Amino acid sequence: MDVHGRIREILAETIREELAPDQQQLSTEDLIKALRRRGIIDDVMKELNFVTDNVDQELPSSPKQPVGFTDRQSTLLKKTNIDPTRRYLYLQVLGGKAFLEHLQEPEPLPGQACSTFTLCLHFRNQRFRSKPVPCACEPDFHDGFLLEVHRENLGDGTRMADSTTMLSISDPVHMVLIKTDIFAETTLVASYFLEWRSVLGSENGVTNLTVELMGVGTESKVSVGILNIKLEMYPPLNQTLSQEVVNTQLALERQKTAEKERLFLVYAKQWWREYLQIRPSHNSRLVKIFAQDENGINRPVCSYVKPLRAGRLLDTPRQAARFVNVLGYERAPVIGGGGKQEQWCTLLAFLCRNKGDCEDHANLLCSLLLGYGLEAFVCVGTKAKGVSHAWVMTCGTDGTITFWESLTGHRYLHKPTSPDEPSAAEQPKPLYPYRTIGCVFNHQMFLGNCQPSDSVESCVFDLNDESKWKPMSEEAIKSVCAPGATTSLPPFPPLCASTIDASVTSNEIEMQLRLLVSEHRKDLGLTTVWEDQLSYLLSPALASYEFERTTSISAGNEEFQDAIRRAVPDGHTFKGFPIHFVYRNARRTFATCLRSPFCEEIICCRGDQVRLAVRVRVFTYPESACAVWIMFACKYRSVL
Repeated sequence: MDVHGRIREILAETIREELAPDQQQLSTEDLIKALRRRGIIDDVMKELNFVTDNVDQELPSSPKQPVGFTDRQSTLLKKTNIDPTRRYLYLQVLGGKAFLEHLQEPEPLPGQACSTFTLCLHFRNQRFRSKPVPCACEPDFHDGFLLEVHRENLGDGTRMADSTTMLSISDPVHMVLIKTDIFAETTLVASYFLEWRSVLGSENGVTNLTVELMGVGTESKVSVGILNIKLEMYPPLNQTLSQEVVNTQLALERQKTAEKERLFLVYAKQWWREYLQIRPSHNSRLVKIFAQDENGINRPVCSYVKPLRAGRLLDTPRQAARFVNVLGYERAPVIGGGGKQEQWCTLLAFLCRNKGDCEDHANLLCSLLLGYGLEAFVCVGTKAKGVSHAWVMTCGTDGTITFWESLTGHRYLHKPTSPDEPSAAEQPKPLYPYRTIGCVFNHQMFLGNCQPSDSVESCVFDLNDESKWKPMSEEAIKSVCAPGATTSLPPFPPLCASTIDASVTSNEIEMQLRLLVSEHRKDLGLTTVWEDQLSYLLSPALASYEFERTTSISAGNEEFQDAIRRAVPDGHTFKGFPIHFVYRNARRTFATCLRSPFCEEIICCRGDQVRLAVRVRVFTYPESACAVWIMFACKYRSVL
């Protein structure tokens, strides 16, 4: 409804009209009267949707839709049910300033595509997204988010949380700022943990904050901009705490966390010294105990993994692997040459920008497989040419070891080759691309490889054998990585359902591709005749390709071949070319297709009675990830 905007306009008008020169102020009553006269208050009351009975027992895996959550497609604001027996934190983002990188950007013209900023929030299992605003030095954020403070113990939902209870809730509001350019490419601008509890000690339970956002990766010490944020408790607090009490609590938590982290660091150093004493060559193995997140903070690797349940969004472990595989792959950006910039992202930052490095993919896949009750680990090692890499491993109850490549969705069985067996020449070459392995870890265990060779081929994955794998104390890991162990751990967000309409998107891309093909052929002096029926017949093939990717089972090929044989008359030739993408940009997909000689041959086909066909099928996955299958085909009379 844009209530704020309308109220502002009416108040400005009222003040202009009603204020006679001799009258210096208007009372609240006058202003309310003016709003009532214009029917605003009735509109607002109609829109508000109060629920008195406690129906809000929804499962934590279905994140609640925020108030006024809008995406580009739907202009209808979703209503939220405000439960008057629950405590909410109303977080308003009231504009930004000093985003100096965008100082020179001209004002976008109406209707012109421009880069946008989007703010993504996560708080206690609830996810929110702001409306996209044009990138500018002072971006015009105006969004309000209603965060429910008391969510965890659903049985406790009958009592409203008081100030003291809320003071003990140490979960921060995680805010991630994403920039989307005109080609729909996303970049991570900032990731910030907002300590909201200062509002508990402020008068009337309302506080205004200016939050300085720092850059990510190599720029984590550089300011990117400032956000103005207003926090308000709803319903208002009966009694507020003194600021001193709040500050003392926060200081105590920081102190406790710092002490736990210090003790873990002392233990990790001791463990590393012992590991090096086994063999000096261990120094060169990829044993990664700590990794830097997007803010340049060193955290134990075990804290990047946690059993994650996808609710009803993904049904099987293999479907989860397919989902992780269609999230984009991008190495952490680095300015200038030299070496790989290391950056393991927090899960929210990875999901919001929809792409990340191999470690981000492996951590997410491992978390999902743990959620499905498998014994899963992230492996850190190298691929060919000594490139460092991370992948996932599951250990079956019968001892079978399966590697999962999180970037491709492929699975490989591992059978160790023993040096005592017949010569290595007779043993088949392994299919997996991994060469060496330094360590494996999950949310509870960390094991360093201490076998004579760190080669994956000869590695024995008997993780309970301490002569082959040196374990870290599970207690030590728990002290810093268990949920709630320290306040510095970012909580894991739930996955969100896709907002993409698969059939609408498939149609749009298909129409754009038809246009691009026709234009390309026109430039070559060729006419283009499309055959809709032939295009339609390509659908089953695309569906079976995706089915094969998620289940490793191929099905339905006979019917497809039969239909094509019937559709192509005697003396005609049929050619088809399927290709798969994980982005939805038609122009970019077309440019890639033209690079393939097979596809180029179809698109530029010359001959008698040439008929062209193209079919696009978008398969949606959670978090707006999608697999896009495209098939180009042509049939023509063979003239010898």
